[in-house]
Amino acid sequence: MIQKLFCFGLGFTARQLASDFPDWEIMGTSRTADDDAATGHIPLYPFRRDCPVPDFANLAQDVSHILLSVPPDDLGDPVFDIMAGEIAKLPALKWIGYLSTTGVYGDLQGDWVNEASPYNPSGLRGQRRMEAELAWRSLYEKKGLPLHIFRLPGIYGPGRNQLVSVKAGKARRIDKPGQIFSRIHVADLAAILMASMKKPDPGAIYNVADDEPAPPADVVAYAAELLGMPPPPLQDFETAELSPMARSFYADSKRVSNTKIKSELGISLRYPTYRQGLTALL
Repeated sequence: MIQKLFCFGLGFTARQLASDFPDWEIMGTSRTADDDAATGHIPLYPFRRDCPVPDFANLAQDVSHILLSVPPDDLGDPVFDIMAGEIAKLPALKWIGYLSTTGVYGDLQGDWVNEASPYNPSGLRGQRRMEAELAWRSLYEKKGLPLHIFRLPGIYGPGRNQLVSVKAGKARRIDKPGQIFSRIHVADLAAILMASMKKPDPGAIYNVADDEPAPPADVVAYAAELLGMPPPPLQDFETAELSPMARSFYADSKRVSNTKIKSELGISLRYPTYRQGLTALL
């Protein structure tokens, strides 16, 4: 039986899924639905707040899985606001995955978080994601929507990693004592999503991260070492020239536990730390 996945937001993660699992039939949305060569033969449909997916009920009548990766905006989650009613009526739907963020936990000053840790977003992006999670969870609780929430850290992979940044001269090593981030290779993220699709557990929440939270400056330094280049100089966080957006990424510091994806989904990470991931990307 052909499994059909519809991706609201055919981005970095969804394209990795399409690449790694070619036996799946995949469709997706973009803001313009232009014929992007990077999507290969994946059908694309337009979706924006002012443009619902055309004829979605017929288009998706045999869709078994939905991936939600469109970020919330200042009005809320556009997919929930515009499409949730139609999604809830799909007759063949077995699984929905919502890609959220570990930002919903806020700042733990380097301590560990797991899926039972409370909401405590410290910034606007985390607050919006929390509200989006709660909106989708309301459909799970009221209508039995087969929802799964994945809280993601920084995602890296082909074309989007510190090797690229170092080679382009754009990497920066920001020194903020005690700062710890988690991250995940996009191939491991795709494998985690697929493991959940094959073992649905509606209502489940999963933290997604590799085995080694690390200061971002260490990752830049390792990328430079692999390339045989000198690492960028350390810059003090307080005096570094950072945009408000870049500075906001340093507001939270935490270590994200990945125990649940291993114990419940049987995941064995291909890239358990940034070292294996960057070495493979080299």
